[in-house]
Parts: sequence; C-alpha cells; structure tokens
Amino acid sequence: MTTFTPDYSHYFWQGERTRLRPFRLEDAELRFIASLDSPTRQLHQDGIELPTSVELQKEWLEKAADFKDDRMIRFAMENLDDITVGWVTLHSTDQKNGTFSFGVAVYRDYRGHGYAIDAVRTLLKYGFWEQRYQKCNSVCVHTNEASIRMHKKLGFIEEGRIRRNSFFNGKYHDDLLFGMTREEFDELMET
Repeated sequence: MTTFTPDYSHYFWQGERTRLRPFRLEDAELRFIASLDSPTRQLHQDGIELPTSVELQKEWLEKAADFKDDRMIRFAMENLDDITVGWVTLHSTDQKNGTFSFGVAVYRDYRGHGYAIDAVRTLLKYGFWEQRYQKCNSVCVHTNEASIRMHKKLGFIEEGRIRRNSFFNGKYHDDLLFGMTREEFDELMET
C-alpha cells in the first residue's frame, strides 16, 4: 500500500503558515476545549456561552462543515504541520453592496505564530479576488489588543468607534470598526 502525500505548494487555500480546510467531526473535541476559554469567547463578542459538550459540537459540525450556507463559510485552520490551530469564517456577505466580514480564532496554545494574519490574508484573497467583493468590514472590542494588532498588520484602516456597543463581564465595551477596500488589498499584495 502506498502512502498518499498531497502537494499543497500551489493550493489556493494554503498561505505561508496555514492551510484552510473543511471542519471534520474529529474537530469536535478541540471546539469543546475552545469553548472553555471564556475570556477569549468574550473578546469575540460572544459573551458567556451556555455549556456545551463534545457531542453538541459534533452536531454543530455536521451542520456547519458542508459549505452550504452562502452567508457564512467556515474553515478549520491548520498549520503546515497538519495541526489544527483554530478557525476562520467569511460572513456578513452583502452581494448588493459588495461587502463581507470575517471572524478568526486561534486556539490558546498556538497564539503568537502569525496564524491568524496568514489565514485572514487567504480569506481576503478569496473575498476580493474570487468573489468580487469590494470591501471588508470588521469589528473588534476595544480591549482586544491582539485583534487590533492583527487588523493593523493586515493593513486595515480604523474607521470608527461605536461606544458602549458590547456587554460582557458586567460592563459595556466600545467596538472598533475596521475596513479594507479591494484596492488597498491589491496594493498590499503587490509589495
């Protein structure tokens, strides 16, 4: 029996550090473990989630993994050693106005390696160059310093602040608005 080793060197969904793939049922345990990281979930504007389980995560994955929801496309994120390090989504798509947004999370043990930046760059490439969107809008809580740094490193422009827009941990928090146009992305990719 021969071992199959795929050649990802020309694969659209692979960046310099990450590869995007569909979710699999085996991801349920990692998603459950990530749900236990309440401080991170709060920074993603999710607040405190109701308790979940590996079984509930499997049910969610069965529904979410097929790429059939045009408004939200979800990917598991692997590093180039085939280790699942997080997830990324393309969502809030608006065909009329040509806009979209994204969400990204890197599991706690894998943060600080540039995985989020690399995966989001691949997602931006898909949104701008394959789906013909003209602008990406993004929001993060003003206390999420890692997300703010990521947006700036990717070349997003801070476009505004919505005061007292997110409530968690007993307090209201401001949301920061970031945006990037297709032309800005093209210019960044040329350098």
